[in-house]
Amino acid sequence: MTTNRVENIDDRVKIETVLVSVSDKTGLDALIPELVRINPGIRILSTGGTFKTISDILGADAGKNLIQVSDYTGQPETQGGLVKTLDFKIYLGLLTETYNTSHQDDLKRLSARPIDMVVVNLYPFKETIAKADTTAEAARSNIDIGGPTMVRASAKNFIRVASVVDPSDYQGIISDLAEDDGHLTLKRRFELAKKAFAHTADYDREISAYLAGKTYDDIASCYRSRS
Repeated sequence: MTTNRVENIDDRVKIETVLVSVSDKTGLDALIPELVRINPGIRILSTGGTFKTISDILGADAGKNLIQVSDYTGQPETQGGLVKTLDFKIYLGLLTETYNTSHQDDLKRLSARPIDMVVVNLYPFKETIAKADTTAEAARSNIDIGGPTMVRASAKNFIRVASVVDPSDYQGIISDLAEDDGHLTLKRRFELAKKAFAHTADYDREISAYLAGKTYDDIASCYRSRS
């Protein structure tokens, strides 16, 4: 397998395109207007309930900055939101490198945008299983797939992309952007990446521990088998 050896990167990356998809919408009412104020030309890709929340926050001007992910990718969301962001065009935007000419050609081929920041937090698995009446099916349906994938992809590519998983970081990010003409530094992106990988690791541990505590009969009792 051939791997990329990256030698040239930008310390400061201007945040031009952001993908926002969150279960916990705390702080969006502060973050989103500031992103638009700092960079009036910013593009915000979003999904489902997050798209509606951001649309409500931005009001009549939402169409200037906000794009539904399904409109961007050309693929509608699967019923129940099962598949929203698992799309080649999204991950091309997350994983491409600025000074790799082949990557840039791929972006042009699909009319794709480099995605500079991901704001994602995950389905509330831990909160769901903490409820006494939670079924195994309710727990299973709260295992997030697209969210951790976006977090990991953006955190891996911290040399260009900011991976934001914690609403408590919003204010610091806004301050950095405001002070540096809409840019985030490598130092900030690296710190965010460390937090992002810790976040997904904790999430997977919760799922693993939950499943380890269940028997086959616990699981099978939730379903009717047609075999």
